[in-house]
Amino acid sequence: MCVRGAHLAFDGVQLFDRLDLDLRGGEITCLLGPSGVGKTSLLRLIAGLAEAAGGRVGDDQGQPLQGRIAYMAQQDLLLPWLSARANLLLGPRLRGETVSGAMRARADDLLQRVGLAEAADARPGALSGGMRQRVALARTLMEDRPVVLMDEPFAGLDAITRYELQALAADLLSGRTVLLVTHDPLEALRLGHSIRVLAGRPARLDDSVAAPPGAPPRPADQVADRQGALLDRLAAAKRAQREAGDA
Repeated sequence: MCVRGAHLAFDGVQLFDRLDLDLRGGEITCLLGPSGVGKTSLLRLIAGLAEAAGGRVGDDQGQPLQGRIAYMAQQDLLLPWLSARANLLLGPRLRGETVSGAMRARADDLLQRVGLAEAADARPGALSGGMRQRVALARTLMEDRPVVLMDEPFAGLDAITRYELQALAADLLSGRTVLLVTHDPLEALRLGHSIRVLAGRPARLDDSVAAPPGAPPRPADQVADRQGALLDRLAAAKRAQREAGDA
């Protein structure tokens, strides 16, 4: 999957100008950068939710990605009057599809895989924050798309719940092409096959930080050894962001 020559402005500010991004198929790419640099805007651009002034988004053959993307936001966005199972089945219903027995069985299977089989009939108000994010992850997987965009999906959780969901996501998203926006360097190091830092105005992507061989989650010693170098990159990106704002 690739972005080529993207131009995007917001409220008169040029966010991207001739921005290029390549995502390797079947891998998790983590995207970090200062607040306001345009990480969410880039996700929205790829998802087709923001209209670019130029450039293109597509697969490696140049074909558009319409119908091949699932999006998971920071908020769970569950409908409070629907059960966990009904929230998973919301996508097909919104598309006017008849909800079949096979769809219900798939929803129940996904809820079991995220550890919520017994909560299938519970409404979001009866679930903890971590449980609601598990439902949101299962709903993302319910769409069964090859490309998954994730915008800080674990940001509001406590440390242990976040750790557990990171491992769960790494397992369940295996083989999909994932772009994960995060502010947490440790999360990026733990989950990402590669890491990019977005900085500047207009924003630019630095060279990819490749993870050591092997599927995530990453060994703890590798994460610790590489954390300092990544924090240096992020500090430099924040300085560049401030300088761009003063220009």
